[in-house]
Amino acid sequence: MIKPIGSDELMPRFVYDDAEHDKLSKEAEGLPSVVISSAAAGNAVMMGGGYFTPLTGYMNIADAMGCAENMKTTDGKFFPVPVLNLVEDASAIQGAKRIALRDPNVEGNPVIAIQDVAAIEEVSDAQMKTMTDKVYRTDDTDHPGVKAFNSVGRFAISGPIQVLNFSYFSTEFPDTFRTAVEIRNEIMERGWKKIVAFQTRNPMHLAHEELCHMAMDRLGCDGLVIHMLLGKLKKGDIPAPVRDAAIRKMVELYFPANSAMVTGYGFDMLYAGPREAVLHAYFRQNMGATHFIIGRDHAGVGDYYGAFDAQTIFDEEVPAGAMDIEIFKADHTAWSKKLNKVVMMCEAPDHEKDDFVLLSGTKVREMLGNGIAPPKEFSRPEVAQILIDYYQSLES
Repeated sequence: MIKPIGSDELMPRFVYDDAEHDKLSKEAEGLPSVVISSAAAGNAVMMGGGYFTPLTGYMNIADAMGCAENMKTTDGKFFPVPVLNLVEDASAIQGAKRIALRDPNVEGNPVIAIQDVAAIEEVSDAQMKTMTDKVYRTDDTDHPGVKAFNSVGRFAISGPIQVLNFSYFSTEFPDTFRTAVEIRNEIMERGWKKIVAFQTRNPMHLAHEELCHMAMDRLGCDGLVIHMLLGKLKKGDIPAPVRDAAIRKMVELYFPANSAMVTGYGFDMLYAGPREAVLHAYFRQNMGATHFIIGRDHAGVGDYYGAFDAQTIFDEEVPAGAMDIEIFKADHTAWSKKLNKVVMMCEAPDHEKDDFVLLSGTKVREMLGNGIAPPKEFSRPEVAQILIDYYQSLES
């Protein structure tokens, strides 16, 4: 099985031992505490589940700057984005060596992790600008990722963490949320050797489904992990439970038995385009995937990134030998009226735009909201019905 990045084994930061967990939970009640940002909580969940192996905690400014500028910490560990615990006010924890981190996304702000405080540093305007520019390739505050990153505070609390729970993900998505540890275990149980992962924050239409089949066939994979983001999205994106139901219906009806897993992870979308594509590949290797599909405008938003920047970054910027996972580079897929099947558009050079069934997201949402299923060349009818029910519920 493919090794995790920078380690022979996964290094989950979740405290699995019951006695130790109880002890730490009691200790947390008496520690100075701070309510962290949603992004920092997502980082804790990802470290807890082993996805960010070999990271043990939140970065200091020097490591965060190194990751922003050249994807490496000061001691040479590869990581594609800063992993920070930024807060607006650190006065309640000044001088503390050990603190409780409280979850902003669960009522009552329960403790999500305990952190050993290595340092509390104030991030300068210049450092924030550098990290923003390098990771997001823009400082436009209309970019949802830029806005979120620059709105959580300037005090960086660094140091290792011990994770006590997986926030709302394990309770709200018990059938879908999985740690990297759990996914690796299931891959072994299923006997898969070559595994391709597919990232999604949206329901999967026919073109997405066929892209997964294409990747599996061309790579000779015996398993597909559909790995959906369960954290915060931008306004207008379809909620995770609806996406989950739609994807499960598609897999149930259109994939052979023991060929696809439907799973999810707890993290807020960055919308960082190329850098987020590298991060996505990073934790897919850690969860056991040997291959990862990256298509047009992966993890992008608006017009901030070129259509294939999320593919070329692996050739141009990722340090050589940093990851073992292989990238399956895909173009936009759509139904060809000429060939009567879904194809990658780059593989149909004799086609004009009108030879494909293409619908804008706005048009699809309008159709679904009016109870009209998109054509069968665009969406499976059973999937479309789930989405119709969701959009019509918004009107009632």
